[in-house]
Amino acid sequence: MKFNKWTVALAAVGVVSLASAAKAEEKPSSVLTALSSTTISGTVDTSMEWNPGTGNQNFAPYKFNSPSMADGFNLDVVQLTIEKPLDESDWAAGYRADLWFGPYANQLGTQSVLSSGTSDFAIRQAYVALRAPVGNGLDFKVGVFDSIIGYESVDSSKDPNFTRSYGHTIEPQTETGILMSYRFCDCFSASVGVADTVGPQINQRAFFTPAAPALFQQGPDSETYKTYMGSVALTAPDSWGFLAGSTLYGGAVNGYNSGPNNTQFLPTLVGKAPYPGANSSSYYAGATVATPLKELRLGVAWDWLELHDWPGQTWAIGGYASLQATEKLSFHLRGEYLKDSCHVLFAPPTDQVLDVTLTAQYDLWKNVITRVEFRWDHSLNDDAAFGGTIQGIPQEVNAYMLGANIIYRF
Repeated sequence: MKFNKWTVALAAVGVVSLASAAKAEEKPSSVLTALSSTTISGTVDTSMEWNPGTGNQNFAPYKFNSPSMADGFNLDVVQLTIEKPLDESDWAAGYRADLWFGPYANQLGTQSVLSSGTSDFAIRQAYVALRAPVGNGLDFKVGVFDSIIGYESVDSSKDPNFTRSYGHTIEPQTETGILMSYRFCDCFSASVGVADTVGPQINQRAFFTPAAPALFQQGPDSETYKTYMGSVALTAPDSWGFLAGSTLYGGAVNGYNSGPNNTQFLPTLVGKAPYPGANSSSYYAGATVATPLKELRLGVAWDWLELHDWPGQTWAIGGYASLQATEKLSFHLRGEYLKDSCHVLFAPPTDQVLDVTLTAQYDLWKNVITRVEFRWDHSLNDDAAFGGTIQGIPQEVNAYMLGANIIYRF
């Protein structure tokens, strides 16, 4: 009898015997049938940085940046994706799990409420995907999934730049809940969802939790309080000429910010806040625009974080330009203005910051992203907001970063 390769492999390591497998080979295994449609992919993300100036203690507080990333070589993150995508059947089902290993996993902040602390392992996404035969097909994600708003992705390999924007930093990142998506036509789609909190901590609740540290214990009174979200996307049809494929996005997320595990939403003067966490609303509008020059694409993104019952305002607006110079060479420019009078990211008196980032990408090796990036952050208040060797005592008005990013995608 001829055995399939799975059976032979198991027999080789003593898990099964060929004799006992003879009858099993007459009928395909349901386990192997499921495995055959599962894919494994991911990235290995590395970088190196040089940060001229005096000290790195007061770093530019965009997502995933820290003093430990400066002036050296870094393993950023290893992402392992295990996925069974939805097929074309009416009642399709699948799943996706994005697992993170490395320093970025600590900063992702998705460790569940049962976790005793940080680690170099984190779950970025883990959801069951379902489709119901309603109209064009109603798709669901149930579990942990990325935020539905934003121009940039938490996955650096999908972004035009290596470092993240301030707009991306103040956006919600991860939700635990249910998301429903529907494509009305090729030009219009929408998503709505319900989650526990704004995130990112998995299984966090918005109400009082006796087992949690004191800083977590103040939330909305109702045990049924949840986070609600929605987004829409409009895509220009082929009949729009050079604008075909351009997309306009909009969305909002409203709910409870859970506190210390969501530090990107906490005011720097948290000790003086009326409560450690806060109800908040995040609003996003953005667009990706094609141009008459097919090698050039433009983008714009506006993010507004509204902390309820907290004075001031925190919002960011950014512009993007990407030029595909050759088949392998591309250039990406981002310019961004941050207004942070809520002092979510910067301590007083700094409340206005400019970010200019230029990235050159050259795809020399197959499956490898190689890019060099220069970033300049400037305090528009002309006060020292960066640098220094002691936290809370910055010495520089400007922060500079020259870095290289090498990512292998498998």
